[in-house]
Amino acid sequence: MSGLTHALLILAVVVLVVARQFRVQQISADRRWWIVPAALVFLAVREPGLLDAHHRPGSAVLLGAELLIGVATGVGWAWTTRIWTDADGTVWSKSTKASVAVWIVGIVLRVGLFGLGVLLGVRQEGSALLLALAVTLLLRSGVLIWRVHSLGPADRGSRASCDGVTQPSWNVPRPSWKERV
Repeated sequence: MSGLTHALLILAVVVLVVARQFRVQQISADRRWWIVPAALVFLAVREPGLLDAHHRPGSAVLLGAELLIGVATGVGWAWTTRIWTDADGTVWSKSTKASVAVWIVGIVLRVGLFGLGVLLGVRQEGSALLLALAVTLLLRSGVLIWRVHSLGPADRGSRASCDGVTQPSWNVPRPSWKERV
C-alpha cells in the first residue's frame, strides 16, 4: 500500500473508533473484539517496509517505542473509560475527558517519535503506525472486557461503575435504541 493509502486508512480507523467511543455503547464480552486489530496487524506486517533496510537497529528501536506508546495509549484509554451496569445487568461504556487527554498525549508522543526518526534519517512507513494502532485497539478492548468480568455478581444487577461507586439514575446516560451496538 502507498503512504497515502496507509494515512487514509489510519485516519478512517481512528475517526471511526474514537467517534464511537464517545457515545454510550453496550459492552458485550462475547463479541469478536479482536477482529479489527487483527486485520490491522495483518495489513501492517504484510508490507515489506516495516523496518528501514538501511537503518535496521534505529528503525527497530523506533518501532519498539511506537508499540510501547500504543500499549500505553490502549491501557490508558481503557482505564479512563467509564463503565457501568444498567438495572437489567447490561454493561455500558463511554469514554471520558481523560480519554481525550490520553489520545492527545499519545499523538504528541508519536509526532515526537516521527520527528526523531527524521533527525536520525530513519525512513518510517505508515505500517508501524498501523501496527501501533492495532495494539492500542486490542489492549483497549481487552482491558475493558477484563474490567467487565471483574465486576462482581452484586455489581452486575445495580447501577454501579467498575470502581464500585453507585450511579444515581439521573446521572446515568440513557441510550436511545439507535445507539445500541
